[in-house]
Amino acid sequence: MSSLTMTSLTATAVVPPLDAHTTVVLLCNLGGLLAVAVLLGRLAAHFHMPPVVGELCAGVLLGPSLLAHLAPGLSAWLLPPDPARMHLLDAVGQLGVLLLTGMTGMQLDLGLVRRRGASAARISLFGIVLPLGLGVGAGFLVPGSLLPDTADRGTFAAFLGVAMGVSAIPVIAKTLTEMRLLHRDVGQLTLCAVAIDDIIGWILLSAVSAMATSTLTAHSLLAHLAWVPVVLLAALLLRPPIRALLRAVTRSGTPGLFLATVTVLLLLAAAGTQAAGLEGVFGAFLCGVVIGSTGFATPERCAALTTVVLAVLAPLYFATAGLRVDLTALRRPAVLLTAVVVLSLAVFGKFAGAYLGARLSRMGHWEGLALGAGMNARGVIEVIVAMVGLRLGVLSPALYTIVVLVAVITSLMAPPVLRVAMAKVEHTAEERLREHAAVADLSPAPSTEHR
Repeated sequence: MSSLTMTSLTATAVVPPLDAHTTVVLLCNLGGLLAVAVLLGRLAAHFHMPPVVGELCAGVLLGPSLLAHLAPGLSAWLLPPDPARMHLLDAVGQLGVLLLTGMTGMQLDLGLVRRRGASAARISLFGIVLPLGLGVGAGFLVPGSLLPDTADRGTFAAFLGVAMGVSAIPVIAKTLTEMRLLHRDVGQLTLCAVAIDDIIGWILLSAVSAMATSTLTAHSLLAHLAWVPVVLLAALLLRPPIRALLRAVTRSGTPGLFLATVTVLLLLAAAGTQAAGLEGVFGAFLCGVVIGSTGFATPERCAALTTVVLAVLAPLYFATAGLRVDLTALRRPAVLLTAVVVLSLAVFGKFAGAYLGARLSRMGHWEGLALGAGMNARGVIEVIVAMVGLRLGVLSPALYTIVVLVAVITSLMAPPVLRVAMAKVEHTAEERLREHAAVADLSPAPSTEHR
């Protein structure tokens, strides 16, 4: 046996396993967080709110906002302020967010993007540029006392712009489905524009992350950003082998092999972009788009993975994200004022941008407002962006709380505004045909043999 192998085995052997107490605490953390997250997520869904709102509230209730004040002893035992133990929770949550982001990419309808590309691109462009610009401007006006000591003002401003510019496909798609608006032209255009937003958002997030993790010299920043086109090119070149791999896995008929393969691809893609100095979620999303474009990631094949991610891993991630929200920070006038300004600019920027893009695409007033309402929902994506900012040291706990609050409030605004706006938009003949086709697709088909 080689000396290198012996050294590796020796190093592995001396690493002590988790002690009994840490294991018990970790299991209580996971079990308690998941139980409360699922319960509050179901409660939110019952009141026609996105489940992510309830899942985030689970962490808020168990974190420094409430439990730490009502029962400090229980809070210190259940959620000890020990970085090592929080990192264990973060590791579980990271797995969930990467798989969730990959699944979002798999649901991206590239055919829809191509068919409605011109109008959607125009709406998406205005819908992301205006709030992005307002966010960057606000970033230079935020009181310096709220910024982390190590944060660069320019990097923070760029990061806040990205956080205010993104939208959230999962929240919007679920809202449109529940409100039976997917067959409407506005629903189709909203999904298409948000899909483009997501792609641009992940690229911008990777760029800002590169700024945060490198000294801001032209050479180091360009070296990081040069990986973006390389990653995009790699996605195009790897599509044929990924398609061939998924075809072979599908034909094998081995239970669970397809889901394991998809999971491996998503995690390796995330690892690749993370190693390149970009964000892992960018790699997972892009890999999900490639997997979805192969045609093998059907809802039936992905059902088990979807269930595990949406029912277990994602709630744990969002509950963990909620643990870092400290609503007591809003008692400080500077924090409260910043929250009101950031929320106002985020809502105005997205509404005004989407509305302007819609009007330039010769759409009506109410259609423009409906598009603004749909694209204003930031939900899952902005929470992920906020967690990235906190991890990179770009956001302080107070600013992190503000960004998460924007994600929650904008997601809650979407359904009522959509309901009012769409009541003023008449059905077209094409929309009625699309609705009948969707109903026919959902109807049980007669049993037939397929080759």
